[in-house]
Amino acid sequence: MNAKKSIPIFIAILFGGLTLLGLLFNLPALNSLMLGWAGFIAGFALLLGILNLLYIHSSRTIKKKNLYSAILVFSMLAVFILAVTDNMGLTDNGVQTTFNWVLAPLEAALASLLAFFLLFAGFQMLKRQRTIWSILFIMTAILILVSNALAVSTLLPQNITQIIRQVQHVIQNIIVLAGVRGLLIGIALGAILLSIRILIGLERPYNK
Repeated sequence: MNAKKSIPIFIAILFGGLTLLGLLFNLPALNSLMLGWAGFIAGFALLLGILNLLYIHSSRTIKKKNLYSAILVFSMLAVFILAVTDNMGLTDNGVQTTFNWVLAPLEAALASLLAFFLLFAGFQMLKRQRTIWSILFIMTAILILVSNALAVSTLLPQNITQIIRQVQHVIQNIIVLAGVRGLLIGIALGAILLSIRILIGLERPYNK
């Protein structure tokens, strides 16, 4: 094995082993050191990613007159300038105001459209393959949409609205929560397995 491949493997195994030791034997100093290094490297990588993104989309804006790239560059520079002026005291909560008036409404609009996109995807899946899982998916999506709409409706009597809210509470806090916990357990087991494979050298994402 040449040095170009062995050095990343050695660094990954060393720091992975040190992190594992700190977690297993409860070593606060070692954990703090590893978290500090991880935060520094993550921050530096994020800075490089932002600069690379800014460079690519600035080039597209100048050379290809790409509207979306221009909007992205303008948004990045505007938020950066607002953050600087907030820290200098020239503006008062400019970044927070931008978040509340621009980003939050956009996120709410996208989240509200997500249910309809899922419903449309369910109908498309039902057209291609009519299995029990596709039928269950489309029925669940319709049930959630209808229950959410009826739960806030003022046209229905109060007792019916209360029953709908109770059913909605059972669905969200028992059925959905059980599924989310199962997904989290699966993700945790997958992360543990992937970490072990990286530590013993079977997986080498740092070498690609």
